[in-house]
Amino acid sequence: MTAISFQDVSKTYLTPKGPFNALNHVSFDIEPGEFFGLLGPNGAGKTTLISILAGLTRATAGAVTVNGFDVVRDYANARRALGVVPQELVFDPFFSVREALRFQSGYFGIRNNGAWIDDLLQGLGLADKATANMRQLSGGMKRRVLMALALVHKPPVLVLDEPTAGVDVELRQTLWQFVSQLNKNGTSVLLTTHYLEEAEALCARIAMVKKGQLVALEKTSDLLERASASVLRFKLDTPLPEGLRSQARVTGRVVQLPAPKCRDRRADFGASACGGWHRRAG
Repeated sequence: MTAISFQDVSKTYLTPKGPFNALNHVSFDIEPGEFFGLLGPNGAGKTTLISILAGLTRATAGAVTVNGFDVVRDYANARRALGVVPQELVFDPFFSVREALRFQSGYFGIRNNGAWIDDLLQGLGLADKATANMRQLSGGMKRRVLMALALVHKPPVLVLDEPTAGVDVELRQTLWQFVSQLNKNGTSVLLTTHYLEEAEALCARIAMVKKGQLVALEKTSDLLERASASVLRFKLDTPLPEGLRSQARVTGRVVQLPAPKCRDRRADFGASACGGWHRRAG
């Protein structure tokens, strides 16, 4: 039994300009206990896949299961097996953090969940915010509460939809330490992210989607090895020269430049470029 299964999933939206295919026959499985990465540019279809998985929208064609439960025919069991951390900061402004977690427990029919709520608050650095109203929290703290809400019913499958977009380094480290421990304890994790470094560090396998289609599905190590021949990655403490900015992808201090041939890199960066720059990327 797979943790998550997408089988021939398509989604078509009707727009004033005609049908728009957000997903086109996407198929892949995530195994129990796997840490799996889903990558792609904005508009690639990642969030549409997550919305179908969570039951927020229905696929036009295909089937999706969570722990063997079909998300349409057996929605209740599928939803109990799933925890989702959304991109948006969605919260109830009238409750404290602990009250929000208690109410979320009740939605799944769980009583006397105080011990697990305490563990979540402690593990996510929220213990001192337990009685604070949700409106009083910073954006980073709200992100931590969203994680706790997704985990309050102890789901075997966790979905993180770009959970660290726009957040500080400390929060990222806290979240990944906590999620990595959950994964070691058996929780299956599906992560969508724009940060290749996160996927590289956390995910055993990666799927890439582009324009609604699956364009890659490989072990992370194999994918990076294949890509390393055509991408130069390094870190900078100063801005890139203006002539290179249009060619580069920059994430924090990490810079990626297309470099199809080693001799081309020598011409651009000097005789030591092929070895020196690439070694610094690690």
